[in-house]
Amino acid sequence: MSAILVLEDGSVFAGRTLGMPGRTYGEVVFNTGMTGYQEILSDPSYAGQIVTLTYPMIGNYGVTPEDFESRRVQVEGLIVREASEEPSNWRAKSTLDAFLKEHRVVAIQGIDTRALTRRLRTRGVMMGAISTDETPDQALARLANSPSYSGVDFVRKVTTDKPYEWPAEGQAVEPRFQVALLDMGVKFNIMRSLARRGCATTVWPCHSSAEEILERRPDGVMLSPGPGDPALLGYIVPTVRKLAESVPTIGVCLGNQMLGLAFGSRCFKLRFGHRGSNHPARDLQTGRVYITSQNHGYAVDPDELRDGMEVAHVNLNDGTVEGLRHRELPVFSIQYHPEASPGPHDSSYFFDQFVEMMEKNPAT
Repeated sequence: MSAILVLEDGSVFAGRTLGMPGRTYGEVVFNTGMTGYQEILSDPSYAGQIVTLTYPMIGNYGVTPEDFESRRVQVEGLIVREASEEPSNWRAKSTLDAFLKEHRVVAIQGIDTRALTRRLRTRGVMMGAISTDETPDQALARLANSPSYSGVDFVRKVTTDKPYEWPAEGQAVEPRFQVALLDMGVKFNIMRSLARRGCATTVWPCHSSAEEILERRPDGVMLSPGPGDPALLGYIVPTVRKLAESVPTIGVCLGNQMLGLAFGSRCFKLRFGHRGSNHPARDLQTGRVYITSQNHGYAVDPDELRDGMEVAHVNLNDGTVEGLRHRELPVFSIQYHPEASPGPHDSSYFFDQFVEMMEKNPAT
């Protein structure tokens, strides 16, 4: 069945259907990673977005339930050059196409993803629509009447409904640390990474108050990644500030941006964002460069940080903020993903530093 992709600037790409026939719309972005498509599809940070995968052949190692990063598929749609029909992997339980149909994801294949990526790099990410039953004009008209990406609070759509526990792995006795995680779009591998270090994690909804979280007396707090425009999350900022002033606190991706907002800064939208698994980030304190996995469309303004917060890491491609550190409080964060699965694993040190921080600053 034929399918079309229409961008808000009027561009039209003709291809073939993949997954469910139908219609979908969202902010069209691109990811340069060569692997990890199932993790991308189930990453809550992609809520509200149609993801273009730049690697030309997608689905060659199939899909397996163990590689899920959340409770469901989170993307609004998928764009690939070619989907493999016969995956080669002993772990695979289904093809990519069957997986997308099972989860009712509208996708498209057979288009020039290189040309699409070049357009997004030049003009910036933009809203788009995939359709199998509309003309380009009809799809463009529907798109024009749809909410913009920056106008929706996607964090409330992906956060947990109620608190839940993620136990420490392999602990015959009580875990070493109790961690409170504010869920703005968390990936499972964050809790897995904490569990392997003896941390039992309580995952809290994004609208939880600092008081109810601190009442459980956590040894540390983690602010999770998540989707959407940080400017819409003003209801979370006071909670983040109080948590950071009370217990050791770390943040990842959106968590990094929320700490920036809590300490006086603002966030701005990048032209096409950072999405892939080979982004270099430098630690300004040590000079070490980490090759990182990233997925974000906004960045912290370094010129407006106040109250002891400073830039700790920068992106070597464009100089944007990749991490924050407080000069006095046990607070730090990174914009990239230390829990990256399938990789790279350069930044897994982040969890070890969190454990050390909790050891040096025990809860009172």
